[in-house]
Amino acid sequence: MKHIHFQPSRCWVLLPLLLILLILTGCAAQESMAVSAPTLVPTAQVLATAESEGPLNLHVPPGFFPASGVEVAAPLPPLGELDPAVALPPPLPPLRDGPGGLPYPLALPQLNFGVVGHLYYTDRATALSRAREAGFRWFRQQIHWRDIEDESGAFFWGELDAIVADVHASGMLLMLNITRSPAWYTANGADGLPSDPATLARFSGALAERYRGRVHAILIWNEQNLAYENGGRIDPEDPGHFVEIMAACYQAIKAVDPSILVVVGAPASTATNHPEIAMDSISYLRAMYTYRDGMLRDYFDIQALHPGGSANPPETLYPDQPSNAQGWTDHPSFYFRHVENQRRVMEETGMGAHQVWITEFGWATANNTPGYEFGHQISFETQRDYIVGAIWYTFEHYPWVSNMFLWNLNFTVLQREAGRDPRHEQGSFSIVNADWSPRPAFWGIQQAIAQVRERQ
Repeated sequence: MKHIHFQPSRCWVLLPLLLILLILTGCAAQESMAVSAPTLVPTAQVLATAESEGPLNLHVPPGFFPASGVEVAAPLPPLGELDPAVALPPPLPPLRDGPGGLPYPLALPQLNFGVVGHLYYTDRATALSRAREAGFRWFRQQIHWRDIEDESGAFFWGELDAIVADVHASGMLLMLNITRSPAWYTANGADGLPSDPATLARFSGALAERYRGRVHAILIWNEQNLAYENGGRIDPEDPGHFVEIMAACYQAIKAVDPSILVVVGAPASTATNHPEIAMDSISYLRAMYTYRDGMLRDYFDIQALHPGGSANPPETLYPDQPSNAQGWTDHPSFYFRHVENQRRVMEETGMGAHQVWITEFGWATANNTPGYEFGHQISFETQRDYIVGAIWYTFEHYPWVSNMFLWNLNFTVLQREAGRDPRHEQGSFSIVNADWSPRPAFWGIQQAIAQVRERQ
């Protein structure tokens, strides 16, 4: 099986002492917890069991998947072969000190595991207890900047204070994901990226200051190659503008707390190129990395990436090892292993010294959301097996990945609490039911994480 040949050691850069101690504390707590996962069964059934739960509204807009007349990015050459149009990758920069005299870039010494969930106005105690029980040590919470800063420039932190306090008290490590600008900071009055990088830098610096020692990573934006996540349109100059935003935010965060890991938002895994829909993930990454001769190289610790999934097993990849699923199989962007193609762009452009965090991965089950029909091929047992397979594939093949965040923990519960359609796609990705009872994936993940930790 082919995979990327670049194999940097997980330990070539030291993690700040504070973060190491926090991780060790979390791991020690995990060792005291019983692991009661059932033995996994072979993947066979592909008919999903009907469920009566689901969650919130957001994510990929209608028309995200390639449609007639929309330009689609061509697949990269097979892994292991150099694209003749791309020059040899530049040499990696020498190791150097970063902000605060800490190593640059910051890195984690081994593979970690996290979960994406939602803690606003819900049963946080149960959510955090379930997350820890499953074996996760990181929690990713998305926050909307527009809901915190008002037009005068004042910050109203509200419920976020309680969320940060509760995550800290639970012993978990926290990554906050900033999205959604206030309308007055954007060119078109929408909630995409701000026109002036200094405005988001001011907010991210204030966030780091308020939660110093309790927030361990800050993720800047999410799937910004989608027009929907970028204020309604994505243009060729947008990746460069995002680099300017990253540079400003990095400096603001590190000025407050050099030990916070600054993470570049992940582009969505898509092949579509249309200004009102998306820019394909490979083109977006390449434009971002080559902007101003690789300026970004000096302004981030970790690159977040989102692999595909659809109904495809985690070890498959188009075109060399395509899936036998029905639909969503004819481009690499539909596959978990598309993360390899994205990593290769990092290496080709001299960004290989930076680790990758997979900040969303998972498999949908049956749902009623257009564009997610592939979920009807995935039973809860198959969902479990694919997630567990992705964990092991990453552990065995991707030494440059140091954190995996499952999408998602509790959107089924949120949907029930909001009285919304129980069959929405976001709930189909969840690993608990609407009453917090575990789905099969929960137990499979618990077992896999425990086994990986035994081997680390």
